[in-house]
Amino acid sequence: MIHGRLYLVPNLLGVVAPDAVLPARTIAVARRLAYYVVENAKPARAFLKSLVPDLPLREIQIVELDESPTDSRCAELLAPARSGFDMGLLSDAGCPGVADPGASLVAEAHRESIAVAPLVGPTAVLLALMASGMNGQAFTFHGYLPVAAEERAQAIHRIEADSQRSGYAQIFIETPYRNVTLLQALVATCKPATRLCVAADLTTESESIATRPVREWRGTDFAGYSKRPAIFVVQAGARVA
Repeated sequence: MIHGRLYLVPNLLGVVAPDAVLPARTIAVARRLAYYVVENAKPARAFLKSLVPDLPLREIQIVELDESPTDSRCAELLAPARSGFDMGLLSDAGCPGVADPGASLVAEAHRESIAVAPLVGPTAVLLALMASGMNGQAFTFHGYLPVAAEERAQAIHRIEADSQRSGYAQIFIETPYRNVTLLQALVATCKPATRLCVAADLTTESESIATRPVREWRGTDFAGYSKRPAIFVVQAGARVA
């Protein structure tokens, strides 16, 4: 039996027409797949509906991936691929396997010699780095910072110190409703010369990207960033040549 492929299907980052962001091949492959493993079913259905899939939506098998899936659960979810059917792995936004549990399913596919095929599409982490003006040669992605205020401040201190020592750009994300709290913590904790980029609503009509030293962010009313998907990039020390 020849295995099917596991396609890694990028989702949109916001409300935008799929063909304004996604390449034609990505849309074509995503439209024809009958089996999907997804982060959450509701946004997955909305995305697939926007693509106008080849099959009626009710005939597409959509199964949610647990937040911390076991190897046995991942093996179970890959049953269609073992039976010769192509499958899709879909995140809530952006590229699967980055800041979501999809990497576990991909790792199991490799263990079972199921071909993994990443499709081209938006990834907020790289788009923010590209637009930040910071070090694209060497960078670290931290995912989410701690929620508790003291632990968050300690994490920010560590990130800034690591950037000062290494010259690496430091990238992280936050749940949109906590953006204002995070920005307040960043400007209160970081040194005045440390650069901070805030990239919000990437690829959408309301996209905004700004990089400034922390001293220039101080006094800003951050309410405009509330509840907007955003990526944060910090770099201390000298500018990249």
